[in-house]
Amino acid sequence: MSILIIYVAIFVGAFLIVRTITNMMTAKSDFTSLKTVTFGDESAVRPNRIASVISVVAIFMIWGAFTGSKLTPIHAPGPYVGDATFTYTATNAAGEADDATVTVVVRKSDDSAEEPEVDPGDGFALNDVATVDAWRSGLIQTKGNDEGSGEDGFAITAINGTPIEPGGEVAIDSGRVSLTGKGTINFEPSKGWQMEPIWLPAPEAVWSRLVEISSSGYQNFTLLEHLGSSLMRVIAGFVAGSLVGIPLGYAMGLSGWFRGWFDPIVEFMRPVPPLALIPLVIIWFGIWETGKIVLLFLAALWIMTIAARAGVSGVNITKIHAAYSLGASKRQIMRHVILPNSLPEIFTGARVAMGVCWGTVVAAELVAAQKGAGMMIIAASKFQLTDIVIMGIILIGIIGYGIDILMRKAEDYLVPWKGRS
Repeated sequence: MSILIIYVAIFVGAFLIVRTITNMMTAKSDFTSLKTVTFGDESAVRPNRIASVISVVAIFMIWGAFTGSKLTPIHAPGPYVGDATFTYTATNAAGEADDATVTVVVRKSDDSAEEPEVDPGDGFALNDVATVDAWRSGLIQTKGNDEGSGEDGFAITAINGTPIEPGGEVAIDSGRVSLTGKGTINFEPSKGWQMEPIWLPAPEAVWSRLVEISSSGYQNFTLLEHLGSSLMRVIAGFVAGSLVGIPLGYAMGLSGWFRGWFDPIVEFMRPVPPLALIPLVIIWFGIWETGKIVLLFLAALWIMTIAARAGVSGVNITKIHAAYSLGASKRQIMRHVILPNSLPEIFTGARVAMGVCWGTVVAAELVAAQKGAGMMIIAASKFQLTDIVIMGIILIGIIGYGIDILMRKAEDYLVPWKGRS
């Protein structure tokens, strides 16, 4: 929750600062020159590159701050590391009370610091020392160290002078001390705000893993082979879905019979997630490459069909009437009116379909895949190698974003009339 609040605060603050600076640098003008007709026109909206840069930097800084990264100057409060001490009061079977001090060495999991030696002190409650990893908790068997701890009536009754019973807890500066149901001390050091590496590793840890896998590979294949295999599957499924979906969408947009016949099928399959089809695809097409490509084909098919149908149905009827009035044939209307005006919708559907295919490839590679980005992520997750999982997610996102940029450029080149009447 705190991360979300910080992110929203950065968004609002950056927006206000950039807008203020932009307004100061822009020459003032009268009211007439400020009139605009671009509100609501998607083609007139362009991304603010300053906002894009700030967005990426903000995400990186938040990531580094909450993982203790050496690459970021600001860090969120981390877990307690060091020597924590507290006293406990023990009462023996005779009703006598005695105090002892426990020293807990809290260290990172990769630290091999040795436990210090402590003076056991006088009395039947003896001083003790224990070691606990950061972000973890540990039982401290003080009873086994105290004299008479095995007798009935022996119990720990207070922590730092605060009375405590089994099941209770006392907060100290470095964490929390609690008693289990059997009266054993449990110490949990303060975790701070930073994420444990097993949940979210630092950026440099992910980069180190990327360099390692780029040079030595993972699961008997190089990184390029993993990414290339996933890319080929996605492209094959997307192309197959487009080759079937686009003609089907045109037929549904131009023929009432085709639309009536296929509309129930398309509308029934459209909301079904591709992941739900995995068992059926395995039964019908097996667990190897054919099944994976068929699953990606189905992920793209319905999106491309609906996009092509919407593109045909959205053609301005006045353009068709104008073409008829000029003596155009149906073939000419199809080629010069319907096809050009439907391409913007088809390109939009293609971008959506490609994104869905990228999201499905991880699940497609879940079954019997020997290589692939999804297989790499799934194999790493079984061994809790979070850095490899995040690395794979980032690479999939970068490749998907790159493909989307290429499709945008292709759309700008092939469909320059988009957004124009």
